[in-house]
Amino acid sequence: MRHNPEPVKVTCYSGRIYADRPASFVWQDEQYEVKEVEREWQQPGEKHFVVTARGEKGEKDDRRFELCYIEQDDIWWLRELEI
Repeated sequence: MRHNPEPVKVTCYSGRIYADRPASFVWQDEQYEVKEVEREWQQPGEKHFVVTARGEKGEKDDRRFELCYIEQDDIWWLRELEI
């Protein structure tokens, strides 16, 4: 993993419950669109997603991230993963 977990602002799809699936996020002042949710799982009080995303600044390659929603604190964090 490249980074320690960092707080992040996430926009997500919500159906019957909040945070069904992340759609986009802002990280290091850049908007990223989620292209694919590769994996998702739950732990007590947390929802985790491994996603492939691309930034808006003309990057040619997708990047992988783990996003985690902490329900009790109502916050998201992310960690960049190796491709």
